[in-house]
Amino acid sequence: MSDYRTIERQLSENLQLENRPVAITFRDAPPAGVSKFTGTEPSGCSFWRLAAGGRTFYTVPGDHYNCAIGSYTHNISLPSERAQELEQTVNFMTSIGYIRMEEIPGIARLPRTPAAIIYAPLAETPVEPDVVLFWDSPAKIMLLQEAAIRAGVASQTNVLARPTCMALPAALSHGMVLSTGCIGNRIYTDIGDAELYLAIPGKDTARVAAEAQTIRTANAQLSDYHRERRQKLSK
Repeated sequence: MSDYRTIERQLSENLQLENRPVAITFRDAPPAGVSKFTGTEPSGCSFWRLAAGGRTFYTVPGDHYNCAIGSYTHNISLPSERAQELEQTVNFMTSIGYIRMEEIPGIARLPRTPAAIIYAPLAETPVEPDVVLFWDSPAKIMLLQEAAIRAGVASQTNVLARPTCMALPAALSHGMVLSTGCIGNRIYTDIGDAELYLAIPGKDTARVAAEAQTIRTANAQLSDYHRERRQKLSK
């Protein structure tokens, strides 16, 4: 397995990240040696907050039932007694003008239902992650995006909006993706108003980390270059 402790350190030090990146892995069976999540959370993205805070654990489909939209993007079917919650949520969102019904087929989903989803801070992931999720200021996300472009793992996908959780299956299918987040996610995760998301396939994270120092140095030099030009050319 890759040395994710070193990879997280490279990314955090070179890009001065404020938040710990989260490793997310979808499995067909619960992993050995990892604690199962206990308790309840209102959304699937709530688990991102717990992992960023230092916890390593796995969930099962039932842990995601409280979020009908998150269950949809993770290809998790709600039990029969709660199956109506997806339609109710979608109807509410369309009735207030939040989303149009014709947009729903374009929402990215996992190709199959995971039996277990593992969450951990990147440095502490017990398994090879499928997706690594970052959230930070636009300036930090800019550097991370540029490192991903230099590493050749950027996608041509437009910046994603709601729901935020579709960034995970989108990254698996297309490569690095950006997301502005959504109001539900911002409430459930406590992400700052001035922060954005970026998701990278786990298999590409080492390549992105390897380019982080080059991008940091290049941006420092460009900062001096543009400041000098502004001073000279502004009248």
